[in-house]
Amino acid sequence: MALLARVGAGIGLGLGLGAGAGAAGIGWFYSSLLLDTSERPQYPERVLTADGATVTLAATRLTAQPGTWGLRWNGPEGRPDGLAVLGPVTATRPGAVVRTVRSGPIPPPGTAAVLDAGPYDPDPGARGLPFDEVAVPGPLGHCPAWLVPATGDTWVVLVHGRGGSRREALRVLPALHERGYPALVVTYRNDDGAPPSPDGYYHLGDTEWEDIGAAVRFARERGARRVVLFGWSMGGAIIAAMLDRSPEASAVAAVVWDAPLVDWRATLRQQAGNRRLPPVLTHVAMAMTSRRIGIDFDRFDLLLCPPSHRPPTLIVHSTEDTAVPVAPSRALVAAAPALGWPMRYLEVPGVEHTGSWNADPDAYEQAVTSFLSDVL
Repeated sequence: MALLARVGAGIGLGLGLGAGAGAAGIGWFYSSLLLDTSERPQYPERVLTADGATVTLAATRLTAQPGTWGLRWNGPEGRPDGLAVLGPVTATRPGAVVRTVRSGPIPPPGTAAVLDAGPYDPDPGARGLPFDEVAVPGPLGHCPAWLVPATGDTWVVLVHGRGGSRREALRVLPALHERGYPALVVTYRNDDGAPPSPDGYYHLGDTEWEDIGAAVRFARERGARRVVLFGWSMGGAIIAAMLDRSPEASAVAAVVWDAPLVDWRATLRQQAGNRRLPPVLTHVAMAMTSRRIGIDFDRFDLLLCPPSHRPPTLIVHSTEDTAVPVAPSRALVAAAPALGWPMRYLEVPGVEHTGSWNADPDAYEQAVTSFLSDVL
């Protein structure tokens, strides 16, 4: 969700032009980043030293986060084959933090890396779970998914965020499996192995919801009596659109949202503000985006336009989230009783976007499973 990582470079393109032309150019650039489906891994952290038990990283706000994280780096010839599971910070010194290495290879000093909320790869087998690779028939073609079987007839369909992948779900799968929930970890259009959208753009939930409706139908055809939808980040916007527009919505008995995008405008304003862009440029970019993909951003403000089907919902959001602001989640939870929307809320301090599990896996999993037990 680092939608504006390259906007700063584009600002210079508008300098020296007329104000209107400059704003239009930057707005178009911002809109293009928002809709871009290509993957551009970034490795902003630096390994200073490493031994068999610890890694010392250059100190940043991100490397100092509490909890359990993945450390990823590129292998030879740019292959993304470096992954270690890091534990908590054990020591700090000027310009550096020391973290334990719980598993995986040790990166050499000088390695460029990224602290990743997804510490496991490549599939549910990494968590010791049996699974099948299945294909979910969707409106554009078949979308690959992992099916993790279990004993119950309430399935959980797990939906990753913008620019993410199925491995986002690997963190919570063991807790769901232990309690008997079959899990379907899905992809949607423009994901690796899934069909591209006709125009090659993300549609920010406005069309991707159709693929999630297809996944719910797939689960029901294979014995699911009820379905839980579990989404991260833009996965929340996709799920909300599905709850509002899909004939399969009535099968959804509960929702779990982690750092959900419940107001696109607020999210884009925050990300523009992070980079000190004038608010007018955000409005220009949203107007251009609406013209390019036909999205109505009003429909993605859930406080004003809640979905027609509103099952019991757990929202988990971290206070330090700079990608998707926490304020709209707080506002939606506060308004939920008046909206006739049963909601529970967990706020987690000290970690970035979708890092709530990483901060305290046991507490996170207890909150999710107790919520599901209560409402189901």
